[in-house]
Amino acid sequence: MTTSRVLIGSIGAALMFVALPSAGAEPRAVIELFTSQGCSSCPAADKLLSELRRDPSLITLSLPIDYWDYLGWKDTLATPGHTARQKAYSQVRGDREIYTPQVVVNGVAQAIGSDRGQIEHAIAQSRNNASSLSVPLHVAVADARVTATLPNHQGGEPAVGEVWLCALSRSVSVGVTRGENRGHTITYTNVVRRWIKLGTWSGKSETFTVPIDAVKSDGIDAVAVILQSGSMEKPGAMLGASLALLH
Repeated sequence: MTTSRVLIGSIGAALMFVALPSAGAEPRAVIELFTSQGCSSCPAADKLLSELRRDPSLITLSLPIDYWDYLGWKDTLATPGHTARQKAYSQVRGDREIYTPQVVVNGVAQAIGSDRGQIEHAIAQSRNNASSLSVPLHVAVADARVTATLPNHQGGEPAVGEVWLCALSRSVSVGVTRGENRGHTITYTNVVRRWIKLGTWSGKSETFTVPIDAVKSDGIDAVAVILQSGSMEKPGAMLGASLALLH
C-alpha cells in the first residue's frame, strides 16, 4: 500500500551540483564535506568538491561548521547543526575524529576532504556495507511541489531509515576579510542551508510531498533527499539519495 504525506514545517535553527545523476541512475556515494571559511586547509577541499559534483554517480553536499569562528572570522554559512552532525558521526564510528576539511562517505567512512585518493578509498570501503544506497529513491519537482518516492522493500528484512530533505544553494561565493583565509574569495557548492525531516521508511512504499514555497528561499535552488539509517543523533549508513533542481 502506498501512503502519501505532505509536510510544510522544518526542523529548528540547529540544522538550519550542476551535474545531476542521470534519470534512473543509482548513485554510488553521498559525500558530505565538513568545511569552514576560517580554515586555511579547506579551500582545496571546497574546490575538489566542486569537481566531484560533476561525477553523475556522486551526490555531494557541503556542510559548513562553526567551531573555528573564534579564529577571527565567523563563517557566514555555518550552522551549529552541522557541527553536531559531524560530532555524531565520529561518536558512531568510535574514532572521535573531528576536523576540517573532513569528508564522510555514505554515512560510514571518513577521509581528508582535499585528498581525492582517500575519498575514492572511502567510497570503496563504504560499498562493503550491503545496505549502502540499496534503496532506489526518486525525487521529482513539478506542480510547485517536491515529491520523494520510496519503493516497497524487496526480499529480506528492510533497513529502517529517516527521510530528510536538504535545501541546497548550488553555488555561493564568499569574500573572507579576516582570519586564515583573509583576502580570498571562496566558492562553495551544494551548500546545505536547511534540513527538513519528511518522515521514516520501514520498507513500505511511501510518497512524501513538500510545497516548493516551503523550501525555496535564501538562494536555495536545489534539493537533495536522503534516506539514512539510524537517526540524526546517531547517523548510520546512507540507504538512498537523489538530487533535483528547483524550477
